[in-house]
Amino acid sequence: MKLSTLLMIANWLPAPVADQTCLAATLYLEARDQPVLGQLAVAEVAFRRLEQGNDGKTLCQVLTRPKQFALTLVSPRHEFNDAGAWARAYRVAQSARTLHRVPAQYRVDLVPGASHFYAWQRVSPNWRGKREVATIGDHRFVALD
Repeated sequence: MKLSTLLMIANWLPAPVADQTCLAATLYLEARDQPVLGQLAVAEVAFRRLEQGNDGKTLCQVLTRPKQFALTLVSPRHEFNDAGAWARAYRVAQSARTLHRVPAQYRVDLVPGASHFYAWQRVSPNWRGKREVATIGDHRFVALD
């Protein structure tokens, strides 16, 4: 399935299912080759941005904000052709949503305060010198505070 088709379908789905689908697609595109912990950390960043309220009112809105996550950086023609990686990303997205439902004061953050991440071996964003929270796999998680 193409990314454009997946996002079109997500627009028709009820919010909770759409959010999980957008999150799974983001995990697939951003971190399918990373450990589960790395995928959960990417999801944590997305949920943190949702909680901050500046990037959208739903997780799909946060994840499709221009030039923030892979959903807008990858070609709309990108094919999701690794069924195993998709199934894993979908399960991790489901787990991340469950973990996020825990009240904030009881959550254990993997990347406390991180609002951004990048693949440190491949890209060099202008904000990379900010406070690094963690490195998991080939992603560095950064707090821009």
